[in-house]
Amino acid sequence: MAYDQLWAPWRLSYIVNSRDEPADGEHCFLCRYRKEPSHDDKNFVVLRGESTFVVLNRFPYNNGHLLVAPLAHKGSLDELNDAEFLECQHQLRAMTHLYRRVLTPEGFNIGLNLGRVAGAGLPGHLHWHLVPRWSGDTNFMTLLDDVRVISQSLQELYTILRTELALHKKGD
Repeated sequence: MAYDQLWAPWRLSYIVNSRDEPADGEHCFLCRYRKEPSHDDKNFVVLRGESTFVVLNRFPYNNGHLLVAPLAHKGSLDELNDAEFLECQHQLRAMTHLYRRVLTPEGFNIGLNLGRVAGAGLPGHLHWHLVPRWSGDTNFMTLLDDVRVISQSLQELYTILRTELALHKKGD
């Protein structure tokens, strides 16, 4: 049986540059974002919870690709306490609901890569991926010329999400 291959060479620089992450999270971008709440707009941190936060992915697979992570630098599910795990799941559910309202996707990919060989680009800090999907959102551009067509800037999406979250909070 022959398999088709999907090539993603634009990811190589991200993979190569994230290989040697120290175990303590010294160079972890999520830990840096955690420590810089005054830079949430620059870092595209959409939402902070008691033990989690939500950030837009700077290397998106698709428009709206975001990460839900515990605040603590923990690399395995066993390290999370019940509150951290539950809050991550609540944030995934809340962001899925928000995306249904704001971006009207037809579906979602939601996943967690545990370990580098499983695809984790940042294996020391758990994070779930939430990727909204639409019919036809993959196209020939990526395969022909290492080009991604992302229909919306991170700044525009960040502004929309922050505005919607603020309106929702006022309505509570």
